[in-house]
Amino acid sequence: MKKSMLKNGLLLALFALLCTALVAVVNDLTKDQIRAQEQKQLLLVLEQIIPNQLHDNMLTENCTLLNDPDALGTNEDMPAFIATRNGKPVAVAIETIAPDGYSGAIKLIVGISAEGKVLGVRTLNHQETPGLGDKIELKKSRWVEEFNGKSINNANEKSWGVKKDGGDFDQFTGATITPRAYVKAVRKALLYFNANKQQIFSQPLTCGVTHE
Repeated sequence: MKKSMLKNGLLLALFALLCTALVAVVNDLTKDQIRAQEQKQLLLVLEQIIPNQLHDNMLTENCTLLNDPDALGTNEDMPAFIATRNGKPVAVAIETIAPDGYSGAIKLIVGISAEGKVLGVRTLNHQETPGLGDKIELKKSRWVEEFNGKSINNANEKSWGVKKDGGDFDQFTGATITPRAYVKAVRKALLYFNANKQQIFSQPLTCGVTHE
């Protein structure tokens, strides 16, 4: 009986080891393909919020890291992709987090012109309720286009909220928390850009750089 149990245990351990090795091999073989697909998807999003006609550089190769937990919703470094034309910065796409979504954190990216106007906003990742909070996805709703062309200053900052709170942005029927968190995240990113524009445009391109 003991020998049989030992034999079965060894077989299970061997099977688990083989499965682990197989997963590791598959991950190693596909990681470059996965990364290439991720870069392709990122480039498609960047092209939507910073049109190609505005710049002459490769956005994914002109990336710097920003860190401001209060403004960007996370303690992690967040990528910012700088668009230039003839070597002059014309826009930036900043990844940011809305930490207070209904079902958790929402990752989004905000395209901002050098003059401080929103060029476009897209949702990168979220867990919001299907049919309600998922209207932050462009394929589900055109709501994110409400940000296009908007800027922020002392005179209009109070308008940067959902209509239920006295702002200019529509809320979703049965789901106010999601758009409220989203608008706040875009507003904070825009205020952060306005206050740190020169630093953002002049700091080193540090994405992908590792430190030993």
